[in-house]
Amino acid sequence: MAPSQAAHVNLSPAELSFLRATLSQTPPIRLDHTKGPKDFRSMRAEYDVLPSANGSARIALEDGTEALVGVKAEVEKSQWRPTPGGEASIPTVATVATAEVEDTEDDSRGKGQNAWIEMSVEIPGFREDDSLPVFLSSMLTESLLASGELKDRLYINTRFHWKLYIDILLLSPPLSYPLALLSMATHLALLTSRLPALKSEKDEDPLFDDDWDASVPLYPKNKGKASADNQIDKPPVIVLAMAVGNNIIFDPCKEELAVADAVLAIACASSKSSPTGARVVSIRTIDPPSHLTPPGIPDSMNSATGGKVPSSSADALTQRELLANSGVWTPPRGGMKRGLISQVVKMVVENGGVAEEVISALQAIEVG
Repeated sequence: MAPSQAAHVNLSPAELSFLRATLSQTPPIRLDHTKGPKDFRSMRAEYDVLPSANGSARIALEDGTEALVGVKAEVEKSQWRPTPGGEASIPTVATVATAEVEDTEDDSRGKGQNAWIEMSVEIPGFREDDSLPVFLSSMLTESLLASGELKDRLYINTRFHWKLYIDILLLSPPLSYPLALLSMATHLALLTSRLPALKSEKDEDPLFDDDWDASVPLYPKNKGKASADNQIDKPPVIVLAMAVGNNIIFDPCKEELAVADAVLAIACASSKSSPTGARVVSIRTIDPPSHLTPPGIPDSMNSATGGKVPSSSADALTQRELLANSGVWTPPRGGMKRGLISQVVKMVVENGGVAEEVISALQAIEVG
């Protein structure tokens, strides 16, 4: 279970009850009434903003939240380990130029290691070891390592590999839960990352081309005969979805999260089997701030209005359960039903779904 959002919403129980009632309608009425349940907040995105990095991107949301991501690569010596299958080769950045002219390509996997990718998240007002930055970093790293595509592409030869440092900086205090924003900025930075072209062969000490124009993209575009069979996965993107009653709302803002029954973080990537579909990489639940909001006091429990004050906390909890549908705000309890999770996943990965729209929009930005 993820940590709850740090900045709580200062809304009264009456305001929380009204907001939940509007989001529970069919169709739901969001705070920005021009947006539907699947609509995302508008954003500005740009890449190659850090000249000294191998790849970088900056994304700013309409509420003022901005994220900056820089990708830096260094060559490191690899620890020797036995590999089954002998000298099988895999499609790496170092061999992508050769692979484009070959008709066939060895699909062996498993030469990359998780330790070759290091990620750090910095948020204003938080220490590096606070729960929010630690969870965001682990969630983003987990989604990148889930498929194995990225770490395998960092393999140079049996003696050397690329070490990838991904530094994420939230330029403003988090006005909403920043996981999706950081994921999209990381996705765009990795898409535009480039590495020097390798000139040495096999297990020689790495020798690279000094000409940056000859550099190789970390995620090359699929070209050539075998592109359909050996399609390379793009970096995953994390989408936030929350449930309010039977309604599912994507990209919720801070106020909407304050009344959520449950929140899911779904990491998805483009699917190899379908050019328009997507696949789920990982799913995590996030503890919404609604669980920590103060409950409203109904008249039946208010001595000022002639009610009876509960004698114990258990009695108060029982009375609140009986008044769950009375319109008085009560913090939600429990998680998300399996049927609702299945519905969210279907809305994300289906053809023309949320994941396809987000990934297509980010790929349209990358023009290099």
